[in-house]
Amino acid sequence: MKYQVKPLPQVNLPELRTVGKPLRKVDAMGKAVGDTVYAGDYSMPRMLHGKVFRSKQSSARITRLDVSKARALPGVACVITGFDVPNARLVSDMPGQTGQKQRAGSDVPVLASEQVRFYGEPIALVAAETLEIADKALSLIEIDYEPLPGVYDPLEAMKPGAPVVTPPDNIVARWKIRKGSMESGFEQADLIVENTFRIPYQEHAYLEPEAGVAWIDERGAITIRVSTQVIEHFRTIARAVGVRQNKIHIQGTMVGGGFGGKEDITIEIYLALLAKHTARPVKMVYTREESFLAHAKRHPYVIKHRTGVKNNGQITASKIEMISDSGAYPYLSPYVLLYTTVMAPGPYRIDNVQVDAISVATNNPYTSAFRGFGGPQACFAYEQQMDDIARQLGLDPLDVRKVNYLRTGDCTATGQVIESATWLEETATRAMAALGEQTPDYGSVKIGQGFASYFQSYGRITWMHDTSQAWVGLELDGTVTIRAGVPDLGAGQANSLCQIAAEVLGVPLERVTIYTTDSALTPLSGTSTATRQLYMSGNATLMAATNVRNVLLNRASKHFEEEIEALDIADGKAFNKSDPSQTLDLVDLAKMCASEGMHLSNLALFKAPFTDPINPETGQGQVWPDFTFGSFAAEVAVDTETGEVTILKAAACHDIGRAINRAAAEGQIIGGGMQGLGYGLMENLIVKEGVIKTPSLSEYLIPTSMDYPNIQAIILESGTGLGPFGAKGIGEPALTPAAPAVASAIANALGVSIPEIPITPEKVLAALDLP
Repeated sequence: MKYQVKPLPQVNLPELRTVGKPLRKVDAMGKAVGDTVYAGDYSMPRMLHGKVFRSKQSSARITRLDVSKARALPGVACVITGFDVPNARLVSDMPGQTGQKQRAGSDVPVLASEQVRFYGEPIALVAAETLEIADKALSLIEIDYEPLPGVYDPLEAMKPGAPVVTPPDNIVARWKIRKGSMESGFEQADLIVENTFRIPYQEHAYLEPEAGVAWIDERGAITIRVSTQVIEHFRTIARAVGVRQNKIHIQGTMVGGGFGGKEDITIEIYLALLAKHTARPVKMVYTREESFLAHAKRHPYVIKHRTGVKNNGQITASKIEMISDSGAYPYLSPYVLLYTTVMAPGPYRIDNVQVDAISVATNNPYTSAFRGFGGPQACFAYEQQMDDIARQLGLDPLDVRKVNYLRTGDCTATGQVIESATWLEETATRAMAALGEQTPDYGSVKIGQGFASYFQSYGRITWMHDTSQAWVGLELDGTVTIRAGVPDLGAGQANSLCQIAAEVLGVPLERVTIYTTDSALTPLSGTSTATRQLYMSGNATLMAATNVRNVLLNRASKHFEEEIEALDIADGKAFNKSDPSQTLDLVDLAKMCASEGMHLSNLALFKAPFTDPINPETGQGQVWPDFTFGSFAAEVAVDTETGEVTILKAAACHDIGRAINRAAAEGQIIGGGMQGLGYGLMENLIVKEGVIKTPSLSEYLIPTSMDYPNIQAIILESGTGLGPFGAKGIGEPALTPAAPAVASAIANALGVSIPEIPITPEKVLAALDLP
């Protein structure tokens, strides 16, 4: 496939001095030389080591639990069971929310005491002088189970008489969309295309497993130094431990990868309980195998599309049914399902839409947030459907999409108006052009090219009433300090705030220092989830820095005897724009302000748009602040004798509004694309009767730098985003279109589509009807 690149609309973005430049991140040197202290690196005097005793059954009643031998083992300081902390329950609802009504049934027992609902469910905690003693203590815990009927298929779990995991009927959540008329839409169609797509679990497989240390400080507060995406969990932890909220102090660390897996509470609650019961510091670091067992997975889905189209490819009706597996506890399944529901029709204008989505409880591993938060599952299905529509109509895949692509001013299936740039055709043609001429087939190897487009939200659901705070101060030596609770996942969340403040206050990036992720000492900035931090904390930082800048310019206007509009601040100086030789050093200006009692710091609160929830019967209403749009393209070689798929070329093109740090944005696009390619081709988490059969990186394969070629990252900047300087979010969207793009390329090579990922050699051979 070869497409002519569509020209970009005329955009005149002002040149900036710091924002948009690929500057070295403020935390880069510490990581490069090994000075960055991650959660697992931290140790304290008199420190104990914690371990978790877990269920070896997927569905069973606990008939006997005896921890007496473990407690009697020399060196064991504490063994805690659910009987010791009967009120310890976790709120698994949307994290960081303070004013929302808790969703019914969202509580999860910290330690199971009567019944286990999934393999690996925590039952007891141990703290001991050494790891070896802690492991020995686990082996001394005696437990008897009475197996209970389990259910491991969400379709079976919905049937009458199925074992009940979540009362009353295993239905965790339902969402639906009703727009237009299905009857009218299908009557207008010249062709109806129907397909069922299956999307699997995915393991986060972050570089850094869950880790942390907890202790009781001199104020009597339980301090937890932990790798987390959400420091606001201190409220839930306080409730579960039975202390006041101001007696839980979360000190977040630089996170060695999260991808949503550290959005839920992981080890924080265990550390808090053990520290409280022993009055000593306690450290806990999961092994890779325990991490596989302990944290949530990406939701598997079954998605059915029935689409009516005209002969030119125009969609007249789209009926979509979706079922997701929530596992044993709800966690964030209702919200992931909502995201998938709203994104199910794809970035297309469709007058008649019906979506019915259900999330169902089973005795499988529980599922929750994962990079993309439901968007990748929807994208795989709708882009495979678009390719099949093109195939059955005998049309070019891009031509079918061009007829239907959303444009600025159009409405989504929920009636939300798209106000920012869409640039879907622009991204698709550039991604495909980057592949160049298609490599010829050779021998048994068939070559194919394909692409996928997507739309993805950034920022939280608008009826969550999201806010973020940031504090910015100018010191008397001309340096800048930022305080914000934003957890940095390694994606540059903290560095972006530094570049924004440096731009506004006219100082070099190396003069900016940021303090982050402390629930007691930094303003709360909300979760590092939902691709929200650049939008939310970025705007809070922009507001705070702008307020400080205004103070400086007000004082400078008196000094220069000029109007504020005539002045600027850059390179550590205030100056007259019409005569740049008239300068005032920022240090001298700061001292003038301080001597006159002018405030050189500001705490700002940024509020996202607040809306009412969508209509529960029609799904109509606004769901998110805005969307990112883009496309991914791939060229593959498929060996028809072995089924092996090799990626030859890959390119990703996204409109990110405005790059804050261009190198960091490229890193997100490449990293997200690699993770999406792994999702599409090799990451195969096998679960049988609730038990993970691929429980480590020896069996669960993830891509390395040797597996795939470098992804060419193409950044477009429309300047129409709601983030600082017109930025849009890219952290999660970078992953979304990769898997469907590689599936499209494989189908192009073989002439047959494979509606299920990962597309393994076995599936390729099966599609070719070969043994």
